Amino acid sequence: MAAAMGAWSAKHRKTAVFGWLLFVVLVAVLGGLHGSTEVTESEAMPGQVSRAAKILDDAGIKNPAGETVLVQSTTQTADAPVFRAAVAEVVAAVNGTGRAAAVHSPYDTKAVSGDGHSALVQVTLKGDHDEAVKNVQTVLDAVAGVQSKHPDLTVVELGDASSGKWLQDQFANDFARAEWTAVPLALGILLIAFGALVAAVLPVVLALTAFVAAGGLVALGSGLLHTSNDASSVMLLVGLAVGVDYCLFYLRREREERAAGRDLDGALAVAAATSGRAVLVSGVTVVVAMAGMFLTGIADFQAMAFATIVVVVTAVLGSLTVLPALLSMLGDRVDKGRLPLLSRLRRRDTAEAGGRFWNAVLTPVLRRPLAATLLAGAFLLGLAAPLLTMHTANLTFQQQLPKGNELVAVSQKINDAFPGSPAPATVVVKATDIGSPAMTAALADLKARALASGRMHGPVDVTVHADKNIAVVDIPLNGTGNDDTSTAALKTLREELVPATVLKVPGTEAPVTGRTAGSYDFNNQMTDAMPVVLGFVVAFAFLLMLTSFRSLAVAATAVVLNLLSVGAAYGVLTLVFQHGVGASLLGTAGVGAVESWVPLFLFVILFGLSMDYHVFVVSRIKEGRDRGLPTRAAIAHGIRSTAGVVTSAAVIMVGVFAVFGTLSMQAMKQMGVGLAVAVLIDATVIRAVLLPSVMSLLGERNWYLPRWLNWLPDLSHGEAVPPVGTARTLHGQAPAAPAEGNRHRRVEV
Repeated sequence: MAAAMGAWSAKHRKTAVFGWLLFVVLVAVLGGLHGSTEVTESEAMPGQVSRAAKILDDAGIKNPAGETVLVQSTTQTADAPVFRAAVAEVVAAVNGTGRAAAVHSPYDTKAVSGDGHSALVQVTLKGDHDEAVKNVQTVLDAVAGVQSKHPDLTVVELGDASSGKWLQDQFANDFARAEWTAVPLALGILLIAFGALVAAVLPVVLALTAFVAAGGLVALGSGLLHTSNDASSVMLLVGLAVGVDYCLFYLRREREERAAGRDLDGALAVAAATSGRAVLVSGVTVVVAMAGMFLTGIADFQAMAFATIVVVVTAVLGSLTVLPALLSMLGDRVDKGRLPLLSRLRRRDTAEAGGRFWNAVLTPVLRRPLAATLLAGAFLLGLAAPLLTMHTANLTFQQQLPKGNELVAVSQKINDAFPGSPAPATVVVKATDIGSPAMTAALADLKARALASGRMHGPVDVTVHADKNIAVVDIPLNGTGNDDTSTAALKTLREELVPATVLKVPGTEAPVTGRTAGSYDFNNQMTDAMPVVLGFVVAFAFLLMLTSFRSLAVAATAVVLNLLSVGAAYGVLTLVFQHGVGASLLGTAGVGAVESWVPLFLFVILFGLSMDYHVFVVSRIKEGRDRGLPTRAAIAHGIRSTAGVVTSAAVIMVGVFAVFGTLSMQAMKQMGVGLAVAVLIDATVIRAVLLPSVMSLLGERNWYLPRWLNWLPDLSHGEAVPPVGTARTLHGQAPAAPAEGNRHRRVEV
């Protein structure tokens, strides 16, 4: 299939190139006009949290965005005239903005700290959350104005809208920074790899056009499968890394065949049949792996899976169609824009990489494969050991933001003055008659039992929507929000207090929601989904490798080696972000947990991406064996011949992923570092040591396929690559003799 697509594109070059450009522009414009439909709260979270959100959405009840203004003094108490004056100014200033639906003085709500030096002004903003986020800056400016008049006091604001605005702005800034950092980084690495401007620019341009097209397709599809901000980040991350790598594989093989003496058509034919096939198999593996995320039943995961699948399919399509068309158009002009210094360095490094360095690595590995296997395996198992202590959670606002962030400092001040969970648990009570005596008594009983439990504290707020037959009960939990204390309090509320009170009234349902509940339900859903997703991804990856290489050993080896690299990445992730070892080097600190969605996401994406190198390297090994080389010689040939491209591809992926490790949000850091570490391990320890050593130990058993599996579809290589001088061209004809002026031209790779 890959060879046929390459042949068609090279024959219809203008159609392929201009068709691709038309496709990219068309879907980008249509996607922009259509807009994106994002995941709603009821879709985003599983369990009782989802049910509570649906009840409120169906009733048209919007949770108002609440803001809290802290007025604090180290010397004055809340009864002091200057303190009262500051509070009054805050109330007047916020009311004066016209953005507040209600402003409550601490002297009315009794929101004064135990030591009397802190007070909270409670503000409810107009409109829903999105409208409040847009308008909150006016309120922030008003509060800042009061602070400037009272420099001896602390007057600061924090809440759903202000934190939402910061996150929204920071996400946009981080996304732009990732784009402007990752693209030049990839271009610089490609310049070093090729030593020529045109060859370096080509993969980056194709990857970016694939990303733009995928963005339009995702927007068009968001009406059926809603998207999210996380999905956009993942699409950029994976799209750029995969798109550049796929083009790199193809382009390097075409340049290698030209250097070996093939004419342009022959080189493109070999590249299409070999690297093109490896790209196709790798792309299918990534798609299958990402499809496993649909089994989680969580809308955010499904959005990320859909976006990643679309960008990978688009990148594969571009690599197999427009790239051979462009190479056919450009010919040897793809080496235009040579940078003399880089060209010389690259020629020298390539020679050394193919000789000294890889001989130094491979010679002892192939001489003592058992020792190499045991040492490398022990090293990876050691890296994976911290995985046994991994704790996952939906990170709190304080954990997500960078150390020293102003909002985190304000939150800490509020928590110090008013201890307790930063966000309450919310019981959404839907009854047939919310105003009945039985329900009124049950709500009062729930409030009393919550306060008497010792695991919750006041104030307990009860809001009754009589026309909707719904009551919303906010109960602050002890603990930090996602620690064991808060989880125990949530279980008590769900399993004991709610069933013993409001659920005793017939016709009532009362799901419990809130941040703690969201984290708890999400973790439970992940725990239930993880075995299913892992089994799905591993089974399909095994079957794909089995049919691609017609070998039981190759398929089993691929799965085991990928599991080792993922385990090592998990261990590093736990060590750095949960326990804080080396976290300061990344500008962060250990937060005591790994973001809930990161491990499963890393597993599916790494299992797919790891196949890039595995398929590429093993394909070259099998090519050597098909030409008649002994297995050990074929292994050495495959590793050495792919060393340069695997190194370049790995450096690009590690560089792109590492950029995300520098972003502000903790979840993005964890994702970027986890991916970068795994790819680095995969391209070094796995491909340079474990793969050759294990294959050497297996010998001819590498190619064993039981007769009872002969019914499997044959997706193997097909024709062996013919020797130089006998290659058939992309158009199926013998290559023409080179023109006199080009006969002795030296093509350098």
